[in-house]
Amino acid sequence: MAIARQVLCLSAFLSLPHARAEPIRYSVAEEGESGSVVANVAEDAGLAPAQLSARRARLASEDGRQHFRLDRGTGRLVVAERLDREELCGQSATCTLPFELLLANPLQFFRVEVAVEDINDHSPVFPEEQVTFKIPETSNPGSRFPLEGARDLDVGSNSIQAYSIAPQNEYFSVSFGSRIKGKKYVELVLEKALDREEEAEVGFSLIAVDGGSPPRSGTTQIHIVVLDVNDNAPIFTQELYIGQVLENAAEGSVVLSVVATDGDAGRNGEVSYQFSQAVGQSHSAFAIDPVTGEIRLTKPLDFEAAETHELSVRATDGGGLSAICKVLVEVVDVNDNAPEVVVSSFSSPLPENALPGTVVALFTVRDRDAGANGKISCALEDQLLFSLRPAYKNYYELVTVSTLDREETARYTLAVTVADAGSPPLTTTQTFTVDISDVNDNVPAFNQTSYTMYVRENNVPTVLVGAVSASDADEGPNAKVTYSLAPAHPAERPPCSCISVNSENGQVFVLRPLDYEQVRQIEVLVSASDAGTPPLSANVTVRLLVVDENDNAPLVLYPSQDSSPASSELVPKSSEAGYLVTKVVAVDADSGQNSWLSYHLLRATDPGLFAVGAQSGEVRLRRPVTERDAVKQKLVVLVRDNGQPPLSATAALSALLLNDFSDVHLPHSSLATEDEGGSLTTYLIISLVFVSVLFLASMAAFIARQVCKGKELKGGHVLYGTGNLQSGLADAAAAGTLPHAYCYEISLTTGSGNSEFKFLKPILPSLPPQHSGMGRGTGDEQEFSRGPVTMEDVAPDNPGMLSAEQFDSLSFN
Repeated sequence: MAIARQVLCLSAFLSLPHARAEPIRYSVAEEGESGSVVANVAEDAGLAPAQLSARRARLASEDGRQHFRLDRGTGRLVVAERLDREELCGQSATCTLPFELLLANPLQFFRVEVAVEDINDHSPVFPEEQVTFKIPETSNPGSRFPLEGARDLDVGSNSIQAYSIAPQNEYFSVSFGSRIKGKKYVELVLEKALDREEEAEVGFSLIAVDGGSPPRSGTTQIHIVVLDVNDNAPIFTQELYIGQVLENAAEGSVVLSVVATDGDAGRNGEVSYQFSQAVGQSHSAFAIDPVTGEIRLTKPLDFEAAETHELSVRATDGGGLSAICKVLVEVVDVNDNAPEVVVSSFSSPLPENALPGTVVALFTVRDRDAGANGKISCALEDQLLFSLRPAYKNYYELVTVSTLDREETARYTLAVTVADAGSPPLTTTQTFTVDISDVNDNVPAFNQTSYTMYVRENNVPTVLVGAVSASDADEGPNAKVTYSLAPAHPAERPPCSCISVNSENGQVFVLRPLDYEQVRQIEVLVSASDAGTPPLSANVTVRLLVVDENDNAPLVLYPSQDSSPASSELVPKSSEAGYLVTKVVAVDADSGQNSWLSYHLLRATDPGLFAVGAQSGEVRLRRPVTERDAVKQKLVVLVRDNGQPPLSATAALSALLLNDFSDVHLPHSSLATEDEGGSLTTYLIISLVFVSVLFLASMAAFIARQVCKGKELKGGHVLYGTGNLQSGLADAAAAGTLPHAYCYEISLTTGSGNSEFKFLKPILPSLPPQHSGMGRGTGDEQEFSRGPVTMEDVAPDNPGMLSAEQFDSLSFN
């Protein structure tokens, strides 16, 4: 079937930014096939076909039915389903289907109206296939007998245009016209008086013809029964009865009563009432009392379904004469329909950086009630971030009015309340749940402004020393924090390679052992970055303090332990208790209590002779020297730190006990004897089981050595030569075995068994007491008090022996 296209108006709205001022109008014939093209709506709206898909164009109607669909590829508007004008609009003179063409990005819509044009697809239909009239034979020519006209569902020129009788007869003709409020009537007109005796019954067909092309027709059979003498038909008091009833009226409520009178008497004057059924109407909602003419409700009415009900009531007397009246029942609207909200579009989730004015939802409101009951107001409850904005007619936009923050509120529940103006008013609440999607707008934040961690030196590799922690107020990938080391400044070299940070949990590891003595503190910058686009990061300072462990033994600085043989201190036998022999000086590379040193006498030739200051390391005489004490005393001083466990070192030193300083010539053999005696004692202890056997041998050896000793003394061998004694002392002072350089005068006379050794004042300027002297005395002579002197220090270049004659020829002045 051909489809007509008619564009009546195409102009743009000036006052509304998203809608057209006038709708786009088309017309289409009913009964068109699905898929029939109505028009190219994209072209008429000034849109390119490509925009339809890009902007998600779609059609929306108030009742939700889709009579048409939009071909986005071509922009054509096509019929979605078969259109039946009589089903859509009934007997209305016009039939218009309104809908909107909606586009997004930006929001825009066009009002479209399609008029469905009637075609002659219905034939006239009479209510009854046969109508019987009982007409008295006394009826005068010109008498009119009303008929229930045929009904044609088409409108306009396609509706009923004429009635005719077939076959033609001499008694009746048909009259057709309009009366009150355009109501059409059909009557049979008696053209010639009836004579029951000539013809008791008359039959013919009544034909109704519409104005379609080709025309359609409907037929009913008319059966005339000629009666005797009932010459008064019932007469209604009104041709049209109008009644009103509330749509919520209860069943059995009386709508109105119709009244008809008959001038005849007896049975011919008894009037009964019944509905004259009309095509397409149902009187199931009403019932009429056949005697009283009261019309009552049999079920509730609905104003929204039908505002009026038209009824036909026939009054018939006992003689068969009848009359018809029209009853119009008007349904009075009651506020029984709450407003309706139809959501056309809704955007959720909404990014938190959405600009003010962003459209969240587009919806329309409607109320099926009429008058004040159908007037609608729309409000948004208790929201400062969103508002309602009228868009077009009964369309509203839900828009943002200020910036959003997902970290403050991640979800908004917006209640839009729609109320009508009825009494009492009815309301409908539409809830929009708007989720706010995250945007990476928060920098990771550490839970501390800085971190201090500790690790013991000599740690195992990859030891865990602590962890940093940062949180991000965003969510999802924007809140996933990874950790890394960062340089303090962009131009600096990469961060310390001995520290590593776990990128997932922020745990800090030391990758290799550290030495407190080399590095005591390390500072690094740890960066926390999220996974947003672009990523955001924050830095924090991590200070790693190395904790000292007792891993360094004390180091003896004095007396030096690398010289061979060990240095000897000269101690006059006349010294009193408390005499300072020497001082052991040691240091510890550790710190704190690990470097606190204490000094202890570990071994000594005569342990009771010496005492060591626990804190100072000073070696002093515990008691005066006696003749029984060995000339050469060996001491081992233990230097121990205060660590856990403690570490220690030993300092070996020796002291020579001299009657006076002339004893410096003591024979080397005596000293050697003492050395060997110490070793011999060890062997004797081991050989106690053989003591009886060794006793005789030991006595013999002793006598032999005494004899040899006498010969050696007779030969007069001395430790040092005259030429290098003074230089040896100077070298000893320079080597650090003596605190300062002293000048020694040695005078040896021939044949003297003893030598005199004088110590003069220092050649260097006077220094504080702890540095300036080795002894105390009066005049030029000073008593020797401290300063270790080894045999090698006295004559380092000539350790050989001097003859007795040479030794005696020397004298000490």
